[in-house]
Amino acid sequence: MRCRKENMLLYAVTDRSWTGRQTLPEQVESALKGGVTCIQIREKDLDETAFLEEAMLIKKLCNAYHIPLIINDNVELAIRCGADGVHVGQSDMKASDVRARTGENMIIGVSAQTVEQAAAAERAGADYLGVGAVFVTDTKADATLVSRETLKSICSAVRIPVAAIGGISEKNLPQLAGTGIAGIAAVSAIFAADDIEQTCIRLKKLAGEVVGS
Repeated sequence: MRCRKENMLLYAVTDRSWTGRQTLPEQVESALKGGVTCIQIREKDLDETAFLEEAMLIKKLCNAYHIPLIINDNVELAIRCGADGVHVGQSDMKASDVRARTGENMIIGVSAQTVEQAAAAERAGADYLGVGAVFVTDTKADATLVSRETLKSICSAVRIPVAAIGGISEKNLPQLAGTGIAGIAAVSAIFAADDIEQTCIRLKKLAGEVVGS
């Protein structure tokens, strides 16, 4: 499976900080029921065995909803669990090296903050870009803010879909109208919500309005 623009509309990035009432797979299923169009598992502290077990369980859920599963950073684990793709940052493995390891069918996403980074990622074989942080975010304390002007410039400079990420909420999402994004990626807006399913329904509607503007 390679990336389709529609997969970027509401892209959910996991964070187990808000597990408790639900396990992470239960939260993911709630998000899937709410209409998310892509799931990324981001785990920084889980050991490899537990990560693989979790990823394989979530992959089954994504398959049931026909939604792609992306693994953050860990290329080898993505291959082992049969994920649909890998997302890498500027300091991780280069997109061209990821492609050489994964083959042609896996989706590759790359984080970018500048037009130069975006163009380089596209040339290296990226299928989509995650651009941000577009708003101040508590999820990633060291995130660099990307201005609206830069976001628009990146969307204009590349042919691959762009998902805006960073501090996006129901309140500020409409401010992204007219930027050219294919959708939004959200962490706390989804996984910190009291009702994940209903929140995703609302976010997806708003994202559709923004993308269509």
